[in-house]
Amino acid sequence: MTTPAAILREVFGYSEFRGTQRAIVDHICAGGDALVLMPTGGGKSLCYQLPAIVRQRRGQGVSVVVSPLIALMHDQVSALGELGVAAAFLNSTLDAAAARGIERELLAGDLTLLYAAPERILTPRFLTLLDTLYARGQLALFAIDEAHCVSQWGHDFREDYLGLGVLHERYAGVPRVALTATADQHTRRDMLARLQLESARLFVTSFDRPNIRYTIVEKLDPRRQLLRFIRSDHPGEAGIVYCQSRRKVEETAAWLAEEGLTALPYHAGLEAGVRRQHQDRFLREEGVVMVATIAFGMGIDKPDVRFVAHLDLPRNIESYYQETGRAGRDGAPADAWMSYGLADVVNQRRMIDESEAGEEFKGLQRTKLAALLALAEAHACRRVRLLDYFGEDSTACGNCDNCLVPPATWDATQAARQALSGIYRFQQQRGQRFGAGHLIDVLRGKLTDKVTQYGHQQLSTFNVGADVSEAQWRLVLRQLVALGHIRAEGEFNTLGLGESAREVLRGEVPVRLRVAEVRTGRRGASRAKTKTSDPSGHPDKALDRATNARLAALKEWRAATARGRNVPAYVVFHDATLLEMARAAPTTRAALGAITGVGVKKLEAYGEELLQVLA
Repeated sequence: MTTPAAILREVFGYSEFRGTQRAIVDHICAGGDALVLMPTGGGKSLCYQLPAIVRQRRGQGVSVVVSPLIALMHDQVSALGELGVAAAFLNSTLDAAAARGIERELLAGDLTLLYAAPERILTPRFLTLLDTLYARGQLALFAIDEAHCVSQWGHDFREDYLGLGVLHERYAGVPRVALTATADQHTRRDMLARLQLESARLFVTSFDRPNIRYTIVEKLDPRRQLLRFIRSDHPGEAGIVYCQSRRKVEETAAWLAEEGLTALPYHAGLEAGVRRQHQDRFLREEGVVMVATIAFGMGIDKPDVRFVAHLDLPRNIESYYQETGRAGRDGAPADAWMSYGLADVVNQRRMIDESEAGEEFKGLQRTKLAALLALAEAHACRRVRLLDYFGEDSTACGNCDNCLVPPATWDATQAARQALSGIYRFQQQRGQRFGAGHLIDVLRGKLTDKVTQYGHQQLSTFNVGADVSEAQWRLVLRQLVALGHIRAEGEFNTLGLGESAREVLRGEVPVRLRVAEVRTGRRGASRAKTKTSDPSGHPDKALDRATNARLAALKEWRAATARGRNVPAYVVFHDATLLEMARAAPTTRAALGAITGVGVKKLEAYGEELLQVLA
């Protein structure tokens, strides 16, 4: 039982590989180095876990997994334990005695996989352990997870990753695989160079997550918009809401809780015990909404997150893709929802401009932000634009907001010239600069105190845009900022002319923009047509009464079993496995063992109980 196909069935309970998994596994089992780019939920973990088991059974020793987060280590080790695979981690949650015990198991050859953070791996003590194993010929594989962290051009650079080149220098001949879900061409080159993987085989799978529906709405009343979205599309389901600041995280979580949702805050400023408690509740309980900064999420292996929402604009497309990819890891329908406004654009640009980074790095970050803004302002399929960023060609998906409800657009060339002219007139008047609100008042001819104070009712641009609503003007200004025709700068977000403004003012560049619109309702109807099962466990009209009853009973059994073993429910079985059981209603151990996700170890541990529940 040392072939990849046999272990896939025996240990993991799957009858076939997905996509490029087979080619990756075969290459690593044969001792080859690899760089694997695969989307979240695409099965990256199996690409190193299965070769680790193969190589251990062939007498080649232990595999060491570089993992950046404690939560990820705990999840992976718990899940492997359920599969009957000897795995452990070394991190700061262990006391000295427990850590020494893991080290003894490692040296005794009792482990198949050992997880550790890069900063621990690079310590003299850990390297001495690796030296001993290497001298015995008992180092099977190094797997470097979240490998984009090694690149300063990536979206989540971590300095500790820079030292991992020592693995190649010190342990020649031990195969290495680096894995990530997000990396543009610049980041890929940096990863290969810094990890000394220039001769590694590159595996790039499709970045498409067809089960995720992308929606970006104009930020009007973001909290209420978010609440409507959750209540209409995901009542009682698990989700993540990302906010930029710690204060906003806590205020949003408290507000959602007041509105009747089970919502918890998570950010780096909370006490470690509180963070751990909230994370455990999110992983173990049904229907928890985690409101968080980007401190939460990487390595969270929860498969049934039904939505990821952004109340603030992420830094770039890589961050957006990584964060939204935490939804729908089980392959069932999920949502990526974001509200977006002019202030988001201004804040992100200001953070780049005011950072202490070098000009080359700032320039790259501005380019990345521009790509994200182009995605947010897109009139056509968002998925096409998203995949194009990663160098992948595609066609309209039919499963994003722009495909389902094509946005109305209008020829905004005249309005754009009016807005730019207004800014130009302000600057002519003693170099003054004003914000969006005052500019709109002037363009719409409103005699406010501020307008009369500065005498702006005398400007030629006063009242020239009275036929355009205030909401539409805000949309025009936001899109002009996103397109680079307007610059928003300074503490008060005052507006100035961008480098391309002159071309627009001359009429050399036509401007076509989105019409202001609040979208409601229609997306839910479209979702109902594509939905085949309810992953949350609520009764589903697509299933008959008996199947629903079996599914509910299986979920109740799983919840009790998970509590008893102190692991998240999905570590026992994924929703998709329970759904297949409920539909097939197996009555024998052999039939139960044929269900996807039921390996030999789980059949031994849970077989009789499951047959009783199904009966």
